[in-house]
Amino acid sequence: MNTLFDKIWDRHVVQQVEDGPTQLYIDRLYCHEVTSPQAFDGLRARGLKCFRPEKVYCMPDHNTPTHDQDKPITDPVSRTQVDTLARNAAEFGVTHYAMGSRDNGIIHVVGPEKGLSLPGMTIVCGDSHTSTHGAMGAVAFGIGTSEVEMVLASQCILQQKPKSMRITVNGQLGRGVTAKDVALYLMARLTTSGATGYFVEYSGDAVRSLSMEGRLTLCNLSIEMGARGGFIAPDDVTFDYLKGREYAPKGEAWDKAVAYWRTLRSDDDAVFDKELTFDAADIEPRITYGTNPGMGIGITESIQTPPPSEGLGEAKALSYMGFKAGQKLLGTKVDYVFLGACTNGRIEDFRAFAAVVKGRKKADGLVAWLVPGSWAVYRQIVDEGLDRVLADAGFEIRQPGCSACLAMNDDKVPAGKLSVSTSNRNFEGRQGPGARTILASPLTAAAAAVTGVITDPRELL
Repeated sequence: MNTLFDKIWDRHVVQQVEDGPTQLYIDRLYCHEVTSPQAFDGLRARGLKCFRPEKVYCMPDHNTPTHDQDKPITDPVSRTQVDTLARNAAEFGVTHYAMGSRDNGIIHVVGPEKGLSLPGMTIVCGDSHTSTHGAMGAVAFGIGTSEVEMVLASQCILQQKPKSMRITVNGQLGRGVTAKDVALYLMARLTTSGATGYFVEYSGDAVRSLSMEGRLTLCNLSIEMGARGGFIAPDDVTFDYLKGREYAPKGEAWDKAVAYWRTLRSDDDAVFDKELTFDAADIEPRITYGTNPGMGIGITESIQTPPPSEGLGEAKALSYMGFKAGQKLLGTKVDYVFLGACTNGRIEDFRAFAAVVKGRKKADGLVAWLVPGSWAVYRQIVDEGLDRVLADAGFEIRQPGCSACLAMNDDKVPAGKLSVSTSNRNFEGRQGPGARTILASPLTAAAAAVTGVITDPRELL
């Protein structure tokens, strides 16, 4: 009667503190430059070494520029954070994928693509979107800086066990509907707090039909519903994706691992604390209109008049965005388009974008930032000739990094400008002070990039 979450969690319990949290063993710790400096300083102050350095992987991503990575970073704060991570990794003997190196990229893109994130693992990082790795069939969640220090020092963490939720999406996804649209639909239905306190397992035909990249996108956005994390039971899609990757098991070890991974599923009679079921036929390409990811509509729909209980927040969001209730957003002029982030910076996302813009031209006056999630993705874009397709349409591929997902590097959307973004958050100022953000899939972003306005991507497929 166990859920998959129970199985993975229980296997990693070191001890249960009476009337307190669980001491949970952690298989993999990822560190980036923003949330790790104080954690390493804490070890230093206590005279501690990293307990299991071979379990820790570091890389800068938030502050890295997406151009001229062979030159010193001009922003002094960003440069200090990136340099500090390199020094800490060297001092404490943990693996570090430096900016500009062939292994660098966004940490939540690199982990799965190198086979560092594996089914059945517990994975943490000082970053909320660590839930991404749950797509591999792992229990993965974001932690605070003091907890990063805890894991560095002991390879364990103290955690209260979350409740379990299963979200089932039945049926087949329609034409032009992607994993990003599924996630935006779920956020609109549940709201950004609807999964607070839960760890979500995604299931159903529509979820199983997703590629590995699509599953990574869906799990990435679990945190935007308030969930502690989200994951998908591993299957042949998972195994095919992992086989042959650098850190995946090899030979007999692979066969043994797959045999175990096939047991990683919720029992047929497993009981969840909450169950929700949705129909894939109800989902069309989605966009957001407000200042949190749950403020979303189908691309052909109008912005709804909010109920009185939500009126004040909605009114403030609509005022910031320059929209009004009852308005349709189709045809709205777009200033910026961003393809990338740990949400949609993988090769599948660039294939989708290129498929829409092929034979067309970038809209006049529109600024487009196309940013791979890793150097491995960049190389694949070139190998597949997507760079030439994009160049012919007037687009340029930038260097890997978090880029315009958040205003912590040079890629900031100017105040008042409207951006269609494949990233994960549309908070006020998230992409730059005063910037206005509409979240969308790579297909919808591509449609806006060639038309200059919000466009239903199905018209261009």
